[in-house]
Amino acid sequence: MCGRFSQFHSWEEVHAFLNIFGAPRNLPMRYNIAPTQDAAIVRHGRPGSSAGRSLDFLRWGLIPSWAKDNSMAARMINARAETVAQKPSFRDAFQKRRCLVPTDGFYEWRGEKGAKQPYRILNPDRGLFAFAGLWERWEKGGEPIESFTIITTEANNKLAAVHARMPVILDPADFESWLSPNLAANEALALLRPAPDDAVEFHAVSKHVNNARNDDPECITPLPDGGKDKL
Repeated sequence: MCGRFSQFHSWEEVHAFLNIFGAPRNLPMRYNIAPTQDAAIVRHGRPGSSAGRSLDFLRWGLIPSWAKDNSMAARMINARAETVAQKPSFRDAFQKRRCLVPTDGFYEWRGEKGAKQPYRILNPDRGLFAFAGLWERWEKGGEPIESFTIITTEANNKLAAVHARMPVILDPADFESWLSPNLAANEALALLRPAPDDAVEFHAVSKHVNNARNDDPECITPLPDGGKDKL
């Protein structure tokens, strides 16, 4: 699964990596994004627009358009690649509303309950990567809510030591295909695979990250004895 992640690269870096349109923006520095909080996603244009890729801030935790209320959001932060095309909560968004979730890294916890050690998983070159995501618009409340979920798959060999699952990290060569509403379902499913082992590395971080109120550089700082890929 993926329960926390970060977004602290600059507009210039995100713009270049994801080829998004629009005027430069001051993006918030987020080191510990938690479920139900807003985060940046990239999709094809804004609703009703024919423009290219846009960056927008949506709530993390997908609310299906048919939901009676927004209470489902906290349970819908992840969608499993194995069932995303069939689950009623996700299948319509999977066909029509796919997105990219830019990130600098994410967190997983390993160990016994009450003594779990957090690990940060990131790009070996410290650059950006993008998760496969879905977005939805819910209009049954006072104001419409746009929300998203992150698709997960089984962990690659390297990350299996930390957690059994990982977010789908898309190859940049597949960004345009993933965003295209014309991509066939079987072709979209084929993109939902574990990232190569050499695409990620991890290190232990402080339990400071456990508290969602903590959103600062200490969340990503490696522990002195928790070096790269060390358990």
